[in-house]
Amino acid sequence: MYRGDRRRKEDARKAKQEAKKARKAERKETGESGPEMGEAAEALGQGQVEWVWFSPSKGRTLTTSSAAAPDVPGVDDWTLVSGPPAQSPRRGARRA
Repeated sequence: MYRGDRRRKEDARKAKQEAKKARKAERKETGESGPEMGEAAEALGQGQVEWVWFSPSKGRTLTTSSAAAPDVPGVDDWTLVSGPPAQSPRRGARRA
């Protein structure tokens, strides 16, 4: 590794660290906190439910937003690989 590469990497690391400190100080001044876990997932588009299907004959996967097998001409051997995560009861919730 060349000396210039090391210096460039170190400068990039320092700039990233300074930006992080600035964001943290700004949040502290305004009294805000970072995004909540649910908000971050929704912002990334992970809030929706998806099913993943696999076709062994074509060797391909397909993601759908419904539980019904995909309707693709010439492919009728779809296998469900994964579905939405199971909803677990929340902590502190009472069972009837």
